[in-house]
Amino acid sequence: YIITLTITMGTIMAMSSSNWLMAWIGLELNMLAILPVISKPKTMRASEATTKYFLTQTIASAMMLLASTTNAWQTGNWDILELKNKFSTTIMTLSLTMKMGAAPIHFWLPEVLQGTTLQTALLITTWQKLAPITLMYMVSKNIQPIILVSLGILSMIIGGLGGVNQTQLRKTMAYSSINNLGWTIMIMAFSPNMAIMNIFIYIIMTTPIFLMMTSTSMKTLQNMSTTWTTSMTTTFSIALLMLSTSGLPPFTGFMPKMLILNELITQKLTMLATLAIMTSLISLFFYLRITYLIMMLTSPMTTPSLTKWRTQNQKSQLMTMMIPTALFIAHLIPAIPS
Repeated sequence: YIITLTITMGTIMAMSSSNWLMAWIGLELNMLAILPVISKPKTMRASEATTKYFLTQTIASAMMLLASTTNAWQTGNWDILELKNKFSTTIMTLSLTMKMGAAPIHFWLPEVLQGTTLQTALLITTWQKLAPITLMYMVSKNIQPIILVSLGILSMIIGGLGGVNQTQLRKTMAYSSINNLGWTIMIMAFSPNMAIMNIFIYIIMTTPIFLMMTSTSMKTLQNMSTTWTTSMTTTFSIALLMLSTSGLPPFTGFMPKMLILNELITQKLTMLATLAIMTSLISLFFYLRITYLIMMLTSPMTTPSLTKWRTQNQKSQLMTMMIPTALFIAHLIPAIPS
């Protein structure tokens, strides 16, 4: 309870601060509280993931303190909205992208997710991104658009290419997170409100995926190909959520991407919109591969492919399946003509 309270309090403190020092303290509280959660499995992989997370977050915090101190030295105040110095703005942007796991400083995210449990992976890919993205939202007017667009496009390309050859689901979801952060950072330069909407819709779609992966102990693509033998509801729900996360119409995930592309074309950035569409096709490949494996491929009936789980409590299974069922209804809303 103390760890959960500290993680929550640190994030809320960072999101609600108007002062760089208070925001930095909130992020540090959050980072120190989640380290025991990552190292909970007591394995070598978990210890390695905890060390990588600690080092990268510490470097990002040091960069954040450097940027805010330099800005206070030049301007005379610590106000978050008064980040005017170009050097400070650039360093702060890199610090926040490192905190949330976007390219080019993304290397820690897939390794940390692979080394920890599915519940902790859900926490890192959703809750832990709220504070850095909120701070970037607050200073977005002072960041040069070319920096945000470059970081966004790079994250989209790396997120798409990195997930293509993965067989581990946690690493696949990590690269999916990097790809979605690319869309969020890119549109942050032109419409910050749309960026916030995009990340919240991504969190809503990612949460039930991780919950169902946890309830069925799915960790690899081979595990995923056997779920149809025990729960068709899980199979159907994960397939729909994967298609939604990829941005295919008429699912919910298509709506923010359509709005982002519309905003780019309105800003007369047609080439950038075309590049964003091309990079999204790369990530679409591994989403479709997962959907194909889980719904259209019969797994071989051999000993290595036996299911790793059996449903014991039908009531808890029903409660878990209520979330994707509600999301499936939400998927159809954008398709309804006004």
